Amino acid sequence: MSEVKLFSGTNSLQLSEKIAKHYGKRLGDLTISKFSDGELSPSYNESIRGCTVFLIQTTNPTADNLLELCLMIDAAKRASAYKVCAVIPYYGYARQDRKDRPRVSIAAKLIANMLTSAGADRIMTCDLHAGQIQGFFDIPLDHLNGSAIFVPYLERLALDNMIFAAPDVGGVARARSYAKHFEVEMVVCDKHRKRANEIASMQVIGDVEGKDVILVDDLVDTAGTLCKAAQILMEKGALSVRAIATHGVLSGNAYQNLENSVLKELVITDTIPMKQTSSKIRVLSVSDLFAKAIHAVTGNTSISALFI
Repeated sequence: MSEVKLFSGTNSLQLSEKIAKHYGKRLGDLTISKFSDGELSPSYNESIRGCTVFLIQTTNPTADNLLELCLMIDAAKRASAYKVCAVIPYYGYARQDRKDRPRVSIAAKLIANMLTSAGADRIMTCDLHAGQIQGFFDIPLDHLNGSAIFVPYLERLALDNMIFAAPDVGGVARARSYAKHFEVEMVVCDKHRKRANEIASMQVIGDVEGKDVILVDDLVDTAGTLCKAAQILMEKGALSVRAIATHGVLSGNAYQNLENSVLKELVITDTIPMKQTSSKIRVLSVSDLFAKAIHAVTGNTSISALFI
């Protein structure tokens, strides 16, 4: 077997250090230099010839993080790495996965093309906004599931009247999988948007009276949807409302929205570094999950055991 080496981009250094610790290796020595005009220039300070290289970088905006990852991949291929795996805890631009109106980009496919063209031999990510994005790649893709992190946490809460809720129709399958696992009911918050990040109306399909509601989503951006859904659920008689979401994008007024909301707590993972702390936010780590997945890939074993 070739030697395994792990490297981190600048946007995921804390998470990368945790992954490396769980995996049992130190992070490799990589320098990301910048020209005065902002151009990025990654360079490996140790030999990676013949190595299986895992490059860990979350690609949420700004676009520099994505370009940095592509340059890291290109540099590794030109340094004669045996295989290059891009470990992308949060796959940015995944919300643009189809043409839902005329004359727009399918950005998720463009990003897939960029990563493949840069030289990636494999992709590892977690909770894509839409599962069909896996089909945008013609190279192996390991799609990890945040349920491995959230299910044990929810089990420890031991809520007697738990019910799951999808914050929109697109999240029904995600919420249903949790409801099926815990053998409880689920409801749906049907929303209508005027435009991106702005909700025009919302209604609840199902009964939540006297229930402890768990809203399930893949990401939280401005938190507008979650906060409005929580408010409506409480008005419908819910005892409490919590939310779980893998990716804490948390842009705009997200932190203020959460602090002013009726949400008991928002549970996210560390796929994206938080910009500030909040009394309403609890962060769980995906580092052990990714470390186990890397072990499985390098040992040519199945990653099915990582799914709940």
